[in-house]
Amino acid sequence: MNRLEIIPGICTAANLLLGVSAIASMLNSSYKQSVILIVLAAVLDRFDGFLARRCNAVSSFGKEFDSLADLVSFGVAPATLLYITALNYNLNTPGLVCSGLFTLCGALRLARFNISENTTYFTGIPITFAGALLALLIPFIPGATALLALSLLLSLGMISTVRIPKI
Repeated sequence: MNRLEIIPGICTAANLLLGVSAIASMLNSSYKQSVILIVLAAVLDRFDGFLARRCNAVSSFGKEFDSLADLVSFGVAPATLLYITALNYNLNTPGLVCSGLFTLCGALRLARFNISENTTYFTGIPITFAGALLALLIPFIPGATALLALSLLLSLGMISTVRIPKI
């Protein structure tokens, strides 16, 4: 193993740690910071696969590790931010349902991706896009009802069969 082969794993680990840090920021009521951390995780996620191919370090382990990191950073973290927002509007149960559904659909999307052998398109909205978009829009969309509706649309988009070309 050469030194370059560890770079993609470092990016994936940093993605995961940024997701965990985003959740910790929410626990400290630093919601804007959590959004920034989720977006930074998305930037790192964009590069880990590219670097794995570039460094000739593509592996089954790397693919699984990336999916686990993505579930935390783009599934659990945005869903937690959504739930906290819903709590602020006294929408505890709808917030919990939408947050749980978002995380579940993200996990299903990642599992489907991991067994897919298609290299030309994604099936369904990638969790990175859905999670980062949800996190980015939470501070800007007034009222929890619109946010819950958005989360439902993104959840359904992740498990849809819509083909999205890879770029």
